[in-house]
Amino acid sequence: MIRFILQDNRFVLILFFINLLGTIYGYWWYESQLSITPPIFLIFVPDSPTASLFFTVFLLFFLFRKPVPYIEALALITLFKYGIWAVVMNLLTLWTDGSIGWQGYMLIFSHLGMAIQGLLYSPFYSIQLRHLTVAAIWTLHNDVIDYVFEMMPIYSSLTTYMNEIGYFTFWLSIVSIGIAYTLTVKKNRQPGM
Repeated sequence: MIRFILQDNRFVLILFFINLLGTIYGYWWYESQLSITPPIFLIFVPDSPTASLFFTVFLLFFLFRKPVPYIEALALITLFKYGIWAVVMNLLTLWTDGSIGWQGYMLIFSHLGMAIQGLLYSPFYSIQLRHLTVAAIWTLHNDVIDYVFEMMPIYSSLTTYMNEIGYFTFWLSIVSIGIAYTLTVKKNRQPGM
């Protein structure tokens, strides 16, 4: 039943527009940080909107049943990673500050949705090891840009925890890559699948 819904063009179109609007909002949310970011790092700073952009592109091609495996791999890894990351960062902000306002709760639920939708569409991805490898390199390179070159998303109350957040983020990347491998490459290699 769920597989049928996920493939229904009306549902995919609705999801496409939700993700498109979320992507636009996400880039707008990063506007102040992007304005002070050196040009060489611009592509690596807006993590969540770029993840949802990958998924939006996937959905567009999925409407026409055209595989885009590099985009699929980037979407799966980054949607899960940054979806979970944003949930954890907002909960950490709630813990340190005592409140996060309606925007914080909206970010928690929307980013949790990002992580879930990427996983739900995993049976439809055509990802092979080479696609996953490129996406893994992108993801780990992004961690270096964020935490070595200090281009991570600005959460002012969490700046004292940047080393710990960087460590957590690296392992979240590894877990995200492992989940993507298990749901796609490994699953497709099993006999009878």
